[in-house]
Amino acid sequence: QVPLVESGGGLVHTGGSLRLSCVASGPTFSAYAMGWFRQAPGKAREFAAAISQSGGTIYYADSVKGRFTVSRDNAKNTVYLQMNSLKPEDTAVYYCAANRLLSDFGVGALRRGEFESLGQGTQVTVSL
Repeated sequence: QVPLVESGGGLVHTGGSLRLSCVASGPTFSAYAMGWFRQAPGKAREFAAAISQSGGTIYYADSVKGRFTVSRDNAKNTVYLQMNSLKPEDTAVYYCAANRLLSDFGVGALRRGEFESLGQGTQVTVSL
């Protein structure tokens, strides 16, 4: 497991933007495929985006495609989620997660909700 800490959440109006960050502790960040999940009040946690170890494979849920961008900086042990054109239905706690399977397998596993580490979450609230 790798400890993960998210930040960057907050309150934003509809149409606004936020950038979430997730910092991993330890020297093995580059060995993990990384993903973002979210959980709205009263709903199950859902997959949002994933990126492979090299950044060469990226996948988005249909609900965020075209509005969210996932990226990573292995030198900084950090994965980002740039969120644009935010909608009230994007309101949720956002979590980052890590999976050690390589490349497409890691991204595929995250899409299925399979991970070895999960952060504590950061709240995103989008107002009308």
